[in-house]
Amino acid sequence: MEFYLRCYTCSRLNLSILCKTCKKKLFRTTLGTRTIGTLDVISFYKYSALESLLLSKHKPEGYRIYKALSHMTMKPFIKEFSENVDGKVYIVGIDEYVKSGYAHVAVLTHAMKTKNTIPLHGSLMAKNRVNYSGKNLQFRLDNPRNFHYTGKKNIDVILVDDIITTGITLKEAQQVLLKNNVNVLFALTLADVEEL
Repeated sequence: MEFYLRCYTCSRLNLSILCKTCKKKLFRTTLGTRTIGTLDVISFYKYSALESLLLSKHKPEGYRIYKALSHMTMKPFIKEFSENVDGKVYIVGIDEYVKSGYAHVAVLTHAMKTKNTIPLHGSLMAKNRVNYSGKNLQFRLDNPRNFHYTGKKNIDVILVDDIITTGITLKEAQQVLLKNNVNVLFALTLADVEEL
């Protein structure tokens, strides 16, 4: 019995979750930077370009989609970055909580492993699991994530998340890391909700 996969976006028969044509035509990166306080956040796409793919994180196919996206974005970015860095830089994912059988942010951070960049999986976890989806800024401010950091201290890190909306989560994560003597170089996200 033969097993075929279909491209998630165009439904053509394909061995990968996203076919080469869709990767090339539909998912061209639009690299942008937004500054939240003192933190520069680099995003590869506008949220509107990836919305259906990003929402797959709560479905079984989400693992394969996030893996494909990480190999299209995070992996080439960190490869180039690591060639120009002296010493080790650590990768810290925002709340790599396992849901639906995997942690979608951990899929992103895993793709960023090189000889000079080392993921610290599960080192920055939220104590508050409230859902921010569709909530306003005041709700987010009233319900902080209350992160707990268990990783190494006195290191340089890159923060990783899938989406930046208001930036409150990334800012809170940065503050927790700073209290633990961790220097945050910048943050990476797949998509930015803010349309410029």
